[in-house]
Amino acid sequence: MVSSYPRVSSYLQVSAGIGKAMNQKTQSCQQKLRISRDALEVIQGKWRMPIVLALTFGNKRFGELQRDIVDISPKMLSQELKALEENKIITRTLYDSMPVTVEYSLTPLGKSMKKLLDEVLIWGEHFRKEVVGK
Repeated sequence: MVSSYPRVSSYLQVSAGIGKAMNQKTQSCQQKLRISRDALEVIQGKWRMPIVLALTFGNKRFGELQRDIVDISPKMLSQELKALEENKIITRTLYDSMPVTVEYSLTPLGKSMKKLLDEVLIWGEHFRKEVVGK
């Protein structure tokens, strides 16, 4: 409904424009929140990022990962490796040897986390200096 009064008409047009901009802002915010939840779902917990970080140094067998990440139990390592594999961050390769050898490596998607890991390490170093170091 457009009024014949110019002030009311322009007010309605401006209000509609503001409403549209607010709606776009809300949609953008909601989309970013969904994306961040998806990303955090993949890297959540105490162990997944250390596992991925260990694999940035090369392919590793289960025992090697357990030695690298000293506090993790075999059961927890196994669970986290399965979750990372399901999310296509790592791949599990079976070698037909006696005994059977299993090796874990990063997928291209897992390798794409390098910038994220670098930023987390930079921030972690800053955090240690600011909070833990005091």
